[in-house]
Amino acid sequence: MKSYFETTPISDLVIYHPPLFRDNRGYFLESYNQRHFQDQGINTSFVQDNRSYSQKGTLRGLHLQTGDAAQAKLVGVLSGKVFDVAVDLRKGSETFGQYFGLILDSTKDPCFFYIPRGFAHGFLVLSDAAEFYYKVDNFYSKENEAGIVFNDPELGIVWPEVDASILLSDKDKNLPSFNSFKQKFGSKD
Repeated sequence: MKSYFETTPISDLVIYHPPLFRDNRGYFLESYNQRHFQDQGINTSFVQDNRSYSQKGTLRGLHLQTGDAAQAKLVGVLSGKVFDVAVDLRKGSETFGQYFGLILDSTKDPCFFYIPRGFAHGFLVLSDAAEFYYKVDNFYSKENEAGIVFNDPELGIVWPEVDASILLSDKDKNLPSFNSFKQKFGSKD
């Protein structure tokens, strides 16, 4: 079985479906294969892997690294189900300020979401718990950390209903609006 890449309405934002081999024991997949990505013109060199574990209703984001610390990410879930979102913040992009969201579910169609540099990212846990996994192509920099509040009306992200209270970190509760982000970092033009 071959891997394939699914495009999204936002350029360079890609859903990766790795080769999946199922049998009576379960399944096996390659979560990342550099050749598959290079064949698609994606030449990202990942330098760090991260994992998080979160309970239902946890919302992490919208986060990004700016300037020289900007990060491309390859994200997926090891267990559980999340609604994952990327917001285009690339200056000059025709889709600046637009978002794309998808369900990542470890039990249905294990796939991964490739998010290039210049995007804010966040996710909401829909299952009882989720273990989230992501590769990044640049090291974390506290000085270059930025974000936008998840429910900013200008972004208009439609988050799924979850039968639990939304759990946010203190940092995420206090993230700035999209308008404040644009004033600090610039906008499309």
